[in-house]
Amino acid sequence: MNFGNWVLVFIWNLVLEIWDFKYLPLSANKKKNYNFMLRWLLAVLGYFVYRFPGAIVGFILGSLLDNLSVKGGRFQTSFGTSQQQVTPADFELNLLSLASLVIKADGNVSQTELDYVRQYFVQAYGRDRANATFRIFNEVIKKREISAQNICTLLQQRTRYESRLQILHFLFSIANADGSVSTAEVNEIHRIAGFLGVYGRDFESIKAMFFKNPDSAYKILEIDRTATVAEIKTAYRTMVKKYHPDKLQHMDEAHQKGGEEKFKKVQEAYEQLQKERGF
Repeated sequence: MNFGNWVLVFIWNLVLEIWDFKYLPLSANKKKNYNFMLRWLLAVLGYFVYRFPGAIVGFILGSLLDNLSVKGGRFQTSFGTSQQQVTPADFELNLLSLASLVIKADGNVSQTELDYVRQYFVQAYGRDRANATFRIFNEVIKKREISAQNICTLLQQRTRYESRLQILHFLFSIANADGSVSTAEVNEIHRIAGFLGVYGRDFESIKAMFFKNPDSAYKILEIDRTATVAEIKTAYRTMVKKYHPDKLQHMDEAHQKGGEEKFKKVQEAYEQLQKERGF
């Protein structure tokens, strides 16, 4: 490419940059602002040193730095905070799909469980948005085979661990909406927990919140019956941190309410052990 062609390319890129900067949405402008300034700052400096050849060299150097910046941004996105990568619509549809698997797990589709899910979605996302999610699910997702493994793999990669714990609590709440959690429902939720990458003790802790037996308080706190008083106190502090509602501030109101229910169960379990052990 001769010098004249380089000049034409230089001018054409300048026109395109100005056009994009002027007509792209404000958020996009902000993202482009730094790279825009760097590219043309180097071009101007190059012009003062070597005129047009220097300006072209400066522009090319700025473009190279721009490309490195973009690659770096992609790297950061891949390994940064996972919740930035999942859209609300995807999360809602995937959550509804998992709910449908639990509802059908025992072969009996309970109207009480269906009503619980609808009420939960309305509370979390509003009636219009919830209706839109149910409509898409009924028209598209429901007609396909729902793969718990595929859904959970996606959620495991793109959601926080505490969000996945809340998903389990939501699924157990559905199963318990008709008054009892069947063995088939427990098995299905356990399978989902495995795909979500939830630790076994965390699964047992949340499960114990929906079953009343002599070991429930211990399982909620993730300790054995042989635990000492000191170990019980340590476990309580650990579980309070794990299930604290503030960890779900990034989620909608209904999920936060579920987080408060888990937190309350931890407190009740600790108070029960205080009475049993007399401390």
